Amino acid sequence: MSVIDEIRTRLAALEPLSVDIGDDSHLHAGHAGARSGGHYRVTVVSDRFAGKTKVARQRMIYDALGDLMRTSVHALAIDGALTAEEANSQPTRKEL
Repeated sequence: MSVIDEIRTRLAALEPLSVDIGDDSHLHAGHAGARSGGHYRVTVVSDRFAGKTKVARQRMIYDALGDLMRTSVHALAIDGALTAEEANSQPTRKEL
């Protein structure tokens, strides 16, 4: 199973409506820390985030990934941890 597949599987615990995962490892080639794992970015839309602070939402994502954060994932950028309502109210790229 690829790291992206494993991330997606573990994030399923958050009952996401959508998950977007990007692999930025190629941008960090040669970086000493990158040898121990890749660089990824995620956007997760889940109504389980309702009523939670931004920090609490990020902790939920890190908790779902568990030991991946110490093995296969060297760095994780959380681009968004949104409820469905929040995701639907954001402007699309065309509107920007």
